[in-house]
Amino acid sequence: MSDLRFQQPDDDVTLRDWQHVHNAIIPTHLLSLDEVRERAQRNYLEVAYHGDLLVGCSTVRPPSDETATATVIARVLPAHRGQGFGEQLYGRALNRARELGANVIETVVLSSNEDGLRFAYQHGFVETERYLLPGETIAWIDLRLS
Repeated sequence: MSDLRFQQPDDDVTLRDWQHVHNAIIPTHLLSLDEVRERAQRNYLEVAYHGDLLVGCSTVRPPSDETATATVIARVLPAHRGQGFGEQLYGRALNRARELGANVIETVVLSSNEDGLRFAYQHGFVETERYLLPGETIAWIDLRLS
């Protein structure tokens, strides 16, 4: 497994890279560049590169004032799965969530993403809820680290 280079998206190029990975993994909920910019203001985002090749991204939704729960999401493009990149993305996101004061870690996976669900289950997450967003036909699965 080769090490990745991580970057917090801070310009249109890296924001578009984050957007590309998100939209490739979540085709039922495509985000515009403006929506990605807004997410970058309230969440901690990273993109991951193997050399100059984009391989994935992550999101950490920090805990709110009312709860010590953070949401950690690691996404790896299908062509780059099974190489340990998800482990690195997830590990960094998990550490960031804990640095931000999270005592409870959650994630969310589109039910059609079998690789993502398998990864979550293998890392100790358990399903807490399945639901459809308005107008969507594929369920989302909320999971909590046990």
